[in-house]
Amino acid sequence: MITTDILIIGAGPTGLFAVFEAGLLKLKCHIIDALPQPGGQLAELYPKKPIFDIPGYPSVMAGELVDNLMEQIKQFQPGFTLNERAETIDKLEDGTFIVTTNKGTKHHAKAVAIAGGLGSFEPRKPLIDNIADYEEKGVEYFVKNPELFRNKRIVIAGGGDSALDWSIFLSDVATEVTLVHRRNEFRGALDSVEKVQELKKLGRINLITPAEVTAINGNGKVESLTIDVEGESQTIETDYFIPLFGLTPKLGPIADWGLEIEKNAIKVNNALDYQTNIEGVYAIGDVNIYPGKLKLILCGFHEATLMCQSVYSRLNPGKKYVLKYTTVSGVDGFDGTRKEAEKQVVKAIN
Repeated sequence: MITTDILIIGAGPTGLFAVFEAGLLKLKCHIIDALPQPGGQLAELYPKKPIFDIPGYPSVMAGELVDNLMEQIKQFQPGFTLNERAETIDKLEDGTFIVTTNKGTKHHAKAVAIAGGLGSFEPRKPLIDNIADYEEKGVEYFVKNPELFRNKRIVIAGGGDSALDWSIFLSDVATEVTLVHRRNEFRGALDSVEKVQELKKLGRINLITPAEVTAINGNGKVESLTIDVEGESQTIETDYFIPLFGLTPKLGPIADWGLEIEKNAIKVNNALDYQTNIEGVYAIGDVNIYPGKLKLILCGFHEATLMCQSVYSRLNPGKKYVLKYTTVSGVDGFDGTRKEAEKQVVKAIN
């Protein structure tokens, strides 16, 4: 059983920043996320795309923002349950909660903050009739452990940043990398497109465009793929097929938790603390809805801050929290580290 003060469901930017705000209040956090790494959409869908509306950053790459948030919360030592989806929630008589994932991992928390963005992300699967028969038998929707593909033949399908970046990375790992895309043009970062072009010329990446994988062949595991290339069918032998077509957001099992749902989002009390209709359960970031809601990262940061203040008051009834600016109070981490402004030198004038 994992125990914590605040259990955060969703490791996107809002969930990560909530760890920092909770840490300032000496509240411990643990995060559940269905993806294999923190960062949510920013890390999985567009890590190399710039964001222009983060205060203090005229422009910041999505992946860099995730890295900065992870660095910011490091001293508060959050725990992570990754690659697992929050499945059920049970409220105990003392007002605390037990949240269990789809893999049976149990978490005991004094408060729950749902920061799941647009919901739990599931891979967009290509329309291949028998693809489910080969999942985890050669079909992989995420690259969780690159060493799985060491000295193997792989085929990646897709035309975005993930397909390009993993093709580049795995060209140093796999024996053979083939990238299949239904168009000649790619929608990823320019430097990634140029790198793939360079690796193609060097013979380290096989590029097949415009083309589409139409069938998976094999006896109990992936052995070859049928590919349609401009109306003509051809077969490629391979050990792994990795379709990277992005993610589909779904509210998932959270929709069955007894929360008030409106337009596939969770209704909250935005006049106070972003609490749901279940006391002790909050929803922050893109997953919630209220009058005037804006689905922006900076709004999620604001909601996370007020949520943490509410949890502190709920867990410490009658105890007044005096807000101090970090420029004055500094930041004390759970790991014993301290960040503070340099002391000004006081010197007498003779």
